[in-house]
Amino acid sequence: MHNEINFGIGFVTGRPNVCKIINSYYKNILKQGKEINKKIKFTFYILYDLQYQEAKREEFYQIKPEVYNNKDIEIKYITPEIIEQEKQEIIKKYNIKSVDIELLLGHGHAKGRNTIMYFALKQNIDYLLFWDDDEYPVASILQENKKIKWEEQNNISEHIKNIENADVTIGHHCGYISPIPYVELGKDIDEDSFRQYIEAISNDIISWENIKNKIQDSNGVTFANPDIIKNKKPEQLKNIGVRNSVAGSTLCLNLRKYTNIPAFYNPVGARGEDTFFSANLTQAKVIRVPIYHFHDGFLKYTTIMDGKYPETLRKIKPEDKKIEYRFYQASIGWMKYKPLLLYIENKEKYKQKDKLVRDKLTYSIPKINKLFKTDRFDDVLKAFNMWSSNVEEFYKDFIKTNKVWEELKRKLKE
Repeated sequence: MHNEINFGIGFVTGRPNVCKIINSYYKNILKQGKEINKKIKFTFYILYDLQYQEAKREEFYQIKPEVYNNKDIEIKYITPEIIEQEKQEIIKKYNIKSVDIELLLGHGHAKGRNTIMYFALKQNIDYLLFWDDDEYPVASILQENKKIKWEEQNNISEHIKNIENADVTIGHHCGYISPIPYVELGKDIDEDSFRQYIEAISNDIISWENIKNKIQDSNGVTFANPDIIKNKKPEQLKNIGVRNSVAGSTLCLNLRKYTNIPAFYNPVGARGEDTFFSANLTQAKVIRVPIYHFHDGFLKYTTIMDGKYPETLRKIKPEDKKIEYRFYQASIGWMKYKPLLLYIENKEKYKQKDKLVRDKLTYSIPKINKLFKTDRFDDVLKAFNMWSSNVEEFYKDFIKTNKVWEELKRKLKE
């Protein structure tokens, strides 16, 4: 029985918004720690990417002095220079090839998470929580009178209570779950065209049925289930895999059982890091804990971090050029990992499913371009075709990445 806990919180980020999250919630995090009858040391890992949104380096160093100086908190920056230095040390110390370590560590959705996991293992962190830079530990509950009730969430203590006897714990999400804007079916775009586009880009998280229901029932917003919050009952999840994956945020890993924790992977330029992580969780014990993160997918409600809660959550319409570009980027990222998802799911039926996706995109993209008054969504089909033609190479990299991770974990802990 461990009486002390080293708890890591990992941010893989390209947005300075991460500083406001830490500044806004560190007191709440410390308070939750005191509710656990153990001494807890918190380490915040900030791995920032200066290329993602061309943010300036100094923007990531806006953490309040009282956070830096708190005896129970350590702020650990993982800079581009530190990453490159660590790669060279690993190559020299553990005799791992340069080409192999480049698969595992670095910047990006998957490599960034792997890098934080590596540093957390090296620092003997017990539990590591990944937290995205556009999520806040509050729940939005739609009441019968159609007003929204906001509740703060114990997003640290609930994980700690459940992680000791699990390999992975995962929370719930509410808010704007995906960067798909609200559209008026039959008015902005005909339902069949939008359905075929969503079906083409669909994955383990996105489905047409889910998106359509959200559009019709709640203006594209997901609200928290008050029964989950009230009953506080954790749930063990079954059949985790590429079609039933855990999300990459409010995701906590039991590093005391590090041998059960796989690597993250995504094809170059793609998303899907949580999907391919989940592909290797088939034998792991995964528990969903009764807490929510509010996903501010369009960064329209950052005042929530100041305790200023909106009375309504508006429709995010496609007329906004920033919304259009966010959806475009997401579509590209999804379609770059769709081929590998289909390939892992069923190699025998891959070509058949690949053709079905291509047909749906060919049919629907002209309508999507018209909706957004652009022609850039042609790139979505081009991306799918290119990444599909390389799917076997991506699959080899996926397998190799996990082999390198297993080797590095073993050598690090020997």
